[in-house]
Amino acid sequence: MKKVYFLQTCDTCRRILKEVNTEDFERQEIKKNNITTTQLEEMHAISGSYEALFNKRAKLYKSMDLKNQILSETDYRQFLLNEYTFLKRPVFIVEKEIFIGNSKKVIDNLKEKIG
Repeated sequence: MKKVYFLQTCDTCRRILKEVNTEDFERQEIKKNNITTTQLEEMHAISGSYEALFNKRAKLYKSMDLKNQILSETDYRQFLLNEYTFLKRPVFIVEKEIFIGNSKKVIDNLKEKIG
């Protein structure tokens, strides 16, 4: 399975989608099609952590003052299900591997994996 979760209004997501060959990927725009509980559970099963999927640079994270709260994995899960902006993006799933976020290292590893 090859899938990518992204946000169309995100310049970084658009840039990465242009530079990575996503021809064989199922693409899901997360603002129009929110991630489901099943999809989040699948991402969690591969990544091992809801916190790893959580975008701590989101404006809502700062405005809700979440950085000054102690959040559990259950909290991260609920925030991810409630608000698309909390998903660190893009998220690529290639077979049983997950590539989360837009750091150069993550994208380089993804490109190496998909050839």
